Amino acid sequence: NPLSCIRNEEGVHGNGSALYQVCKRKARLKQLIKAMLLKSSVRIMGLYKYQKKLSKITAKAAVFKHADGCQQKKILCEEKGKQLLANVDVMKKLCEESPKILLPGMVEEISVNAIKYWYRRYSLFSRFDEGIKMDEEGLFSVTPEVIAKHQAAHCGSGIVIDAFTGVGGNAIQFALMNCHVIAIDINPKKIEYAQHNAGIYGVSDRIDFIVGDFFQLAPALKADVVFLSPPWGGPEYIKAEKYDVHSMLKPKDGFSLFKAALSIAPSVVFFLPRTVDLDQLVQLSWLANPPLACEVERNFVNDELKAITAYYGKVSH
Repeated sequence: NPLSCIRNEEGVHGNGSALYQVCKRKARLKQLIKAMLLKSSVRIMGLYKYQKKLSKITAKAAVFKHADGCQQKKILCEEKGKQLLANVDVMKKLCEESPKILLPGMVEEISVNAIKYWYRRYSLFSRFDEGIKMDEEGLFSVTPEVIAKHQAAHCGSGIVIDAFTGVGGNAIQFALMNCHVIAIDINPKKIEYAQHNAGIYGVSDRIDFIVGDFFQLAPALKADVVFLSPPWGGPEYIKAEKYDVHSMLKPKDGFSLFKAALSIAPSVVFFLPRTVDLDQLVQLSWLANPPLACEVERNFVNDELKAITAYYGKVSH
């Protein structure tokens, strides 16, 4: 049992003979894993060839329309085969014991701890395989596409400022709803990726990309809606029992950020962790005079609570 070998090795402290046994077990474990991966790869390729012969799949992807009229790429058996092989490749790279690995579709290496977010990439961008560019931070900071689409529909048309656009997930969905979007990020690389991703979705002409600090740009901006999805503090935020917008948001506290947004637009949308203090969301509405109407929405994906969206002003229903 490879797992029992691992558990035994964790407590080994002894002479050179014991150390030799540990190394020997590790080498054997590595051989077992590689053999398993090789068998999995062969089975996957066999399945893929059989499906290709049976269905007479062509390389051309089929396109169909959902009830809402939105075109999406249909994932054919060929694509499923490629994805399975990609997963096997990931496992092979893990066996190399490297602190970082370059996964299919990523523009840079990511840490092993971020792999679980890479597996969710299609929930972030349904067109990921068409050349979406994303870094490690983007994997855990992009709004899931189904939520971003809902937020954009909720806000309607007009001029929208995406204050922390990242790699462009929300900006793209606002543009698809025929909004004119001003997408801001202090990181030039993020803006480069966001521009590229907007091109894949065909909305580059509806988005103005700006490299800069939102707080410095705010006095010169005017819009109908400001969308706020600032850095939550990385994956570590999830460990907090209650998320405090005063102390945990970056680069400034949530109240300073909300005041800056109010100076730009009559409506503000705040996207926050699912554990956010709801009393603080109500307090934010009192920063305006008179206080803004507020609607708080729980966002679910596949029956799992992912985040909270607070709508203030005219966009609250």
